[in-house]
Amino acid sequence: MKYAFFPGCSVHSSAREYGMSCDAVSKVLGIDLIEIPEWSCCGSVDAVYAYNPVLSVSLAARNLALAEKMKMDIVTLCSACFLTLSRANRMLNEDATLKGQINSVLKEIGLNYNGGVKVRHYLDVLINDIGVKKISENVKTPLKGLKVAPYYGCTIVRTPEIASFDHREHPTSMDKILEAIGATNVNYPDKTRCCGASLMVTKEKIAMEMTKNLLVDAKNLGANCIVTPCPMCHFNLDARQRDIESMFDIDIDLPILYITQVIGLAFGLSPDELGLKMNCVSPSKILPT
Repeated sequence: MKYAFFPGCSVHSSAREYGMSCDAVSKVLGIDLIEIPEWSCCGSVDAVYAYNPVLSVSLAARNLALAEKMKMDIVTLCSACFLTLSRANRMLNEDATLKGQINSVLKEIGLNYNGGVKVRHYLDVLINDIGVKKISENVKTPLKGLKVAPYYGCTIVRTPEIASFDHREHPTSMDKILEAIGATNVNYPDKTRCCGASLMVTKEKIAMEMTKNLLVDAKNLGANCIVTPCPMCHFNLDARQRDIESMFDIDIDLPILYITQVIGLAFGLSPDELGLKMNCVSPSKILPT
């Protein structure tokens, strides 16, 4: 199965372990992610859209046009990239005037977008193209006894017109995958609540409290870890966890794994292959023995 892969900025910077674990898991499952040549930022910052909508959509459309030339679905690991590219794609397909404006911009760099690309999240590929049966067939080390809080975040399921592969309020795709690899899902009511990422610059304490609540709720429910498919959510829950402990004078110490990392563990892949040493909160206490 071949896809035009849009890594997004985070997978080459703050979320390198996500990219590493995705590559390792994809090899096992026969997923061929072909990185889009000369891809650029998707334009996910909403401030850009508020200031100059045409510029913002053009940033996304450039990547869509590059993927269209590859004649493949575009797949991304980042929930923010998924939302931004999907939103731009829908706008271009529904608004002929906007599409004309954007193509006049793209023409200056020798590109044109006809609307022939489907934007997908890697989680969608896992659950719908690969399926839980094939995932379970590749399990070498069932994660029995591991209690997981599946955290989707708000972006990946925000609008049903865009994120149609799962339910926007009660998503289950990740739950099914976790069950297929032997883990136990914790009934986690916070699974689609915002982690506060968009407030970290303007209202840091409010954002930190939002993230803290997600962590504390998961721990109080008996979770050994939180698993997420979103780089920004992972950053807030993992990299900021020590700051949250200090700010609120609490002890959390809850490992945060990417969905690809936990699948990789079940596949018998090594911590090094999955980039687990890059996680800020050590996952060593939950690794299979």
